[in-house]
Amino acid sequence: MAQLERIRGACLIAQSGGPTPVINSSLYGIIKAASRHSEVTEIYGALHGVSGILRDELVDLRMITPRDTELLRTTPSSALGSCRYKMPEPEYDDTDFRRILEVFKKHNIRFFFYNGGNDSMDTCNKISRFMKNSGYDCRVMGIPKTIDNDIYGTDHCPGYGSAAKYVATTMMELYRDVIVYDYPQILIVEVMGRNAGWLTGASALASAYGKGPDLIYMPEVPFDIELFLKTLEKRTRLGQSVIAAVSEGIRDKDGIFISEYGSLDSPSVRDMFGNIQLGGVGATLEQIVRRRLKVKLRSIELSTLQRCASTLISATDRAEAQMVAERAVEAVVAGENDCLVGIKRLPGEDYRVETQLIPLREAANFEKKVPDEYLGDDGHSVTKAFIDYASPLIAGEVEIPRENGLPLFADLSYLKCVE
Repeated sequence: MAQLERIRGACLIAQSGGPTPVINSSLYGIIKAASRHSEVTEIYGALHGVSGILRDELVDLRMITPRDTELLRTTPSSALGSCRYKMPEPEYDDTDFRRILEVFKKHNIRFFFYNGGNDSMDTCNKISRFMKNSGYDCRVMGIPKTIDNDIYGTDHCPGYGSAAKYVATTMMELYRDVIVYDYPQILIVEVMGRNAGWLTGASALASAYGKGPDLIYMPEVPFDIELFLKTLEKRTRLGQSVIAAVSEGIRDKDGIFISEYGSLDSPSVRDMFGNIQLGGVGATLEQIVRRRLKVKLRSIELSTLQRCASTLISATDRAEAQMVAERAVEAVVAGENDCLVGIKRLPGEDYRVETQLIPLREAANFEKKVPDEYLGDDGHSVTKAFIDYASPLIAGEVEIPRENGLPLFADLSYLKCVE
């Protein structure tokens, strides 16, 4: 095998997309691993993702205090700030890419890490292609991050385990609230998940290890409103309370988002990537059910709580977020390029994983859906195989540093942009 060429220069890490409870554990992993290599001359962070690179807003991560460095491991959300910036195809418009190259050359950036989800891996792939075509030697590596767990090529994504733990725990707590009355009621809980139901499926962990939702609806299965109403009607008539966990992205058989039912004649609001802005499916279903059934009813949208709650960080999730970041540093220093660091689950009864490098072109713009073998035949549940898959990912407790009973978080606002 040919020896991969080693280079020397500064490294740059940027965070992008929706935050997670453990995204800063990956940032911690980059800082720690990069500090061990003489090939890395500087360790920079870009403020607000690729947008910060375009504005040349880079900070020196070696200036983070030891206290804040350690606090990164239990600080949720993106400590460097995030963005949702759509990069064009460099073959059609290379304006942004030429600016990035200018910034990279100015700071001698030779190792670039982009920590994000599907859209971020697309950006990462485009930057990698442009650098290669421009003849500028810069090693690019994608670090997976998403509570949606939908990045292709990796068994699971850092961020998912902690969010799944939050969803399952919240469901168990909501169950205790629902059963206190001596009359039936319906609770609809909206969980994040546009095209993949991994996070909503995690609500089944509450049922597997205690008490949780009675009905689980995910985007992989077309949603039948009439069947949903009949199910609720039957159960409440028998005096049973019902908790329904629903993905924000559930659609009917024609592919129409249920959240759009109240405004089908109005144009949909979309983000820079062309994705319809979702949210409100719980409230939509609440109104539909309220017109049909005379029963105590409410809906709850977990919303951004799922991705910013630090008190339920999974120890497994945090360790793996750091692991993939450290692997990314080792890979680029050794000469690897244009890859995503994925997680591979090893066979056997005990939960074990290892990292693997996946070409960015294979990971970018592909979404990993919940497979059929994880979906219940009734259309509103998951199988034991899903429980076996998700259970190890929520394992382990993390002690959160506190002051006066409240969590302590890293604050990097003192970092100034380098010249």
